[in-house]
Amino acid sequence: MAQYDKADLERRMAGAVEALRGDLSGLRTGRANTALLDPVVVTVYGASMPLNQVATVSVPEPRMISVQVWDKTNVGPVEKAIRSAGLGLNPVTDGTTLRLPIPDLTEDRRKELAKLASKYAEGARVAVRNVRRDGMDHLKADEKKGEISEDERKRKETEVQKLTDATIADLDAVAAAKEKEIMGQ
Repeated sequence: MAQYDKADLERRMAGAVEALRGDLSGLRTGRANTALLDPVVVTVYGASMPLNQVATVSVPEPRMISVQVWDKTNVGPVEKAIRSAGLGLNPVTDGTTLRLPIPDLTEDRRKELAKLASKYAEGARVAVRNVRRDGMDHLKADEKKGEISEDERKRKETEVQKLTDATIADLDAVAAAKEKEIMGQ
């Protein structure tokens, strides 16, 4: 049975692009976005839970995030979790609602975020190259077992390389768009 599976490689490479999109959606661009709070984990009821499991997060206006905590005993832990998440947000508590005004980004903070976006993109590129390597290894193994010819292997290696190049171009485009958005251009 041949190990090489083009559909699997395509799925894994597309997964790397989606993972990058997810990572980048959490980067602040000066506009309110509920994805900004996705990494926040709150310790309540003796366990760590994602913020969206103890509160409703919404964006009532472009520069404000609203967090409606369901149980009023959790307001303190939620506020503490948001402050300590390193997002540069200071919640204003109003009963069971936390309002998070989104401050303007300084030039230095924009550059830091752009660097972080580049780092995420590089991680995704590495993941795609690892998928390519797996595909190439499977092709060599298939040839060794006599399941495909040398010409077939070379043809499929070219296919894998084209798929890799196209996926990396997608990653670069996604990252460049995010960096442009962060820098406010």
